[in-house]
Amino acid sequence: MGGRVTRVFRNFNVENRARREISKKKPTPAPRHPTARLDAMADSPEIKEEVFRKDDRFLSLLKDVYVESRDPPAWVKDGGGEHLPRKQEEKRLTKLGHLEALDVKKVSKGKISIVEALTLLNNHKLQPQIWTAEKIAAEYSLELKEVNSLLEFFIPFTVQEFPKETRKAIKSHKPKQLT
Repeated sequence: MGGRVTRVFRNFNVENRARREISKKKPTPAPRHPTARLDAMADSPEIKEEVFRKDDRFLSLLKDVYVESRDPPAWVKDGGGEHLPRKQEEKRLTKLGHLEALDVKKVSKGKISIVEALTLLNNHKLQPQIWTAEKIAAEYSLELKEVNSLLEFFIPFTVQEFPKETRKAIKSHKPKQLT
């Protein structure tokens, strides 16, 4: 509703207002300063002579300058200079076994992959006396404190099958007949 009202006022007498604006006398632009025109000055012989004249004092100073040039490092040539240099991380190969295709091949020291985490949690769950926190920390290059936290707070799922006699079957209920 409000759009219709504003449109009426906006379009009221629009042709007369447009004609009035078009017929107004245009303001004259401000005059330009005479030195702003470089084309006329470029043709003068005094300026050309000043540009092409050699200055002996500047030439003697230029002869004292010695520039030594070297090739940039390879990472600059390859476009690797966008990022700041950072500390090189030590990598280790993962211990995957038969799940090799599911995971990454190299992991930074002090970190483990998902498949490795599930494997070590399962090993600890099945054989806690063999796979202790100290052995896991040494095997996977982890800190003992982090391994203890991992074993305390992450527990792999267990699949439990219930015996058939405990399952409740709905056999006593007869289906209703539609009439």
